[in-house]
Amino acid sequence: MSTLRYIDHGGGGPPEVLRLAEGAMPEPGPGEVLIEVAFAGVNRPDCAQRVGRYPPPPGASPVLGLEVSGRVAAVGPGVERWRAGDTVCALTPGGGYASHCLAPAEHCLPVPAGFSLEQAAALPETCFTVWDNLFSRARLQSGESLLVHGGSSGIGVTAIQMGKAFGARVLTTVGTPDKAAFCRMLGADLAIDYRNEDFVRQALAFTRDRGVDVVLDMVGGPYVARDIEALAPDGRIALIAFMGGPEAVLPIPALLRKRATLTGSTLRPRSVAQKAAIARELERHWWPRLAAGQGTPAIDSVIPWTDAVRAHERMESSAHTGKIVLAVS
Repeated sequence: MSTLRYIDHGGGGPPEVLRLAEGAMPEPGPGEVLIEVAFAGVNRPDCAQRVGRYPPPPGASPVLGLEVSGRVAAVGPGVERWRAGDTVCALTPGGGYASHCLAPAEHCLPVPAGFSLEQAAALPETCFTVWDNLFSRARLQSGESLLVHGGSSGIGVTAIQMGKAFGARVLTTVGTPDKAAFCRMLGADLAIDYRNEDFVRQALAFTRDRGVDVVLDMVGGPYVARDIEALAPDGRIALIAFMGGPEAVLPIPALLRKRATLTGSTLRPRSVAQKAAIARELERHWWPRLAAGQGTPAIDSVIPWTDAVRAHERMESSAHTGKIVLAVS
């Protein structure tokens, strides 16, 4: 059997624990494909797993990495769509920082027309997350206003572009003037420097005191109460992370008065069937728009996977603008 090479995070800790290791090559089971990885996207959940805060779900690979691009090396029983040699990008339950990675066949998508494998590796995690939260959960509609926190992140870049492509007016928060300019280039109607400006005041001014219809929040903590302040009547908040803290104090009178909806979700623990449904929606509604030039993953940097330490350091510094990608093969 061939040897699998992968990035091991050992017992966990700072980025310096990451190292190249070898193990047995996995074999695809029913409904799975084995992908020879070309590129792997780097995401904040990878850093959380590295330090022990985001364990993989039962049965998933303990290796880091939630999205990849590459060529199908083998298919398991029951797989009909894909064949060895096909080029794909895929959402994975884990195992992306490796020479080869297993993924459910239904979580694989074709590389959009005109996209490189490098670009395709930056799509799955953010596209699945943003589509599910903005359009399935928060029910964003054309003509509505959307506030995206962290607009220069991988999630933020995708949310800005999806929101604009489907007819929303998009506001976003950023930490520097350079990131504000970057988000405006992506199509944001307003970029708010949260270090020097009050995003609630700016959002209300932009909407003539009506408030925004949808907020995509990865900060959590004290931001949740302020999101409600910035919200329009019947507005919706989609909470996807809690970088600002795991607890929030809710202004219940304001929540009731605005008839607000607060929803939260995580992607990784969802069932294969649920994620497959999101994949089908993306291929139907978003992939044609990507091919038509309505979105791009905006790569911050491509780093050799043998230097995964540097990739995680950059991610945790928040200095990146867009996606960080590991070049594997």
